[in-house]
Amino acid sequence: MHQIVISSEDKAEKYRQLIPQVEALIGEESNQVANYANVAAALKECFGFFWVGFYFVDSPEELVLGPFQGPVACTRIGYGKGVCGTSWKQKETIVVEDVEKFPGHIACSSLSRSEIVVPLMDKDGDVVGVLDIDSDKTATFDSVDKKFLEILVSRICKNAN
Repeated sequence: MHQIVISSEDKAEKYRQLIPQVEALIGEESNQVANYANVAAALKECFGFFWVGFYFVDSPEELVLGPFQGPVACTRIGYGKGVCGTSWKQKETIVVEDVEKFPGHIACSSLSRSEIVVPLMDKDGDVVGVLDIDSDKTATFDSVDKKFLEILVSRICKNAN
């Protein structure tokens, strides 16, 4: 399934509809694996992204693969390595228009062309994981995705804490 290109306005509206649906989906469920799996599925289904998933801090040096939707992925990513490890280290969302131009990009799939990574923070402001979304087209992600995915992640993290 490949994503459909939509306007920023339409994209924002899709996020506005998706966020309350996700909140309802995970609100009463205490199992975080189930919640992260459903969030990944909801995002992939809603937008048709190439790959959607989570990586979680497994040690001070590594992220480990969590629930995801899409083709097989890298199992472990080092602190400060690739887009995911860099987002973890910098504690900020990273939007990459063209993964070929990101220094140290880790190519889990040669079909990935653009990427957005949003850190998951605990109540103390420590990164506990990242939401990673890949597209098979360049320049898929923008400020609209950043804004709404950060809102979505904050609500997921609030539910997990």
